[in-house]
Amino acid sequence: MDTDITAPELSVSQGAAATAPAQGALRALAGAAAPPAAQGDDAWHVAGITLRSRLLLGTSRYPSPQVLDDAVAASGAQVLTVGLRRLQPESGGGQAFWQRIAALGCHLLPNTAGCHTAEQAVNLALMARELFGTSWIKLEVVGDDYTLQPDPFGTLEASARLVREGFAVFAYTTDDLVLARRLHDAGVAAVMPWAAPIGSGRGPQNLHALRTLRERLPDAVLVVDAGLGKPSHAAQVMELGFDAVLLNTAVAESADPVRMAAAFAQAVQAGRLGHLAGAMPERDTARASTPTVGMPFWHDAAAVQGREPAA
Repeated sequence: MDTDITAPELSVSQGAAATAPAQGALRALAGAAAPPAAQGDDAWHVAGITLRSRLLLGTSRYPSPQVLDDAVAASGAQVLTVGLRRLQPESGGGQAFWQRIAALGCHLLPNTAGCHTAEQAVNLALMARELFGTSWIKLEVVGDDYTLQPDPFGTLEASARLVREGFAVFAYTTDDLVLARRLHDAGVAAVMPWAAPIGSGRGPQNLHALRTLRERLPDAVLVVDAGLGKPSHAAQVMELGFDAVLLNTAVAESADPVRMAAAFAQAVQAGRLGHLAGAMPERDTARASTPTVGMPFWHDAAAVQGREPAA
């Protein structure tokens, strides 16, 4: 998630030199030949758009604009989230940053980060549509400043209003099933439950709740948003059958954002392929992977004792 947009104040000299030697290799790594299911025939659809990448990336907190550019390239992301509230774009703030983001050629997903009421979120969404010419909006209505937990009532109210206004709403919410169902029924383009509090990097805190969301909302587009910190976390939720993941801090605040972006891209692919393949059932007891049917008992006993059986 993009709760803080600080990119206009970034210096290109910060951090760029450290990642430059590996950038070409990482771009090649992210774009290397992947299994067919991770490329063309497993595309997904949201808000009338077909996408190949199942990794959505935020654009804040990177050490430099160049590192952001290279991380986006390494990730293969086709959708970038951008925040408006802090930059005051209506007064021309952050123009260079917006131009740089536009040059990356990705679908823009403006967000309403920092809004505390449905009214604030709706107004900011209307501004975003005017500024960027897109009806996509990542809806965030904060209910608690300490945990940054979404306000369920404000989120549902704003979602219904924005859908009526013709927006494709990507609604950030908790892992509450009833709220997710209400948002889906209201017509949002995607329901985006958190895995853990934003920026915590703790990974999925309630896999049962996330699994239940997927099972109970089979027709909804579900994107895990917030709380992922490691590539393994992304693989975990993708194995559950989620359509995609959205993250920001896990890449931007890593020691090497470019390399981490490539790692997340591969983890998302691995989790998706694991879901499609179907994992073996979990068991309470062990089961030998090597068949022993037909082997005489005395042979097994002799092998354990390290001697040949008697004639």
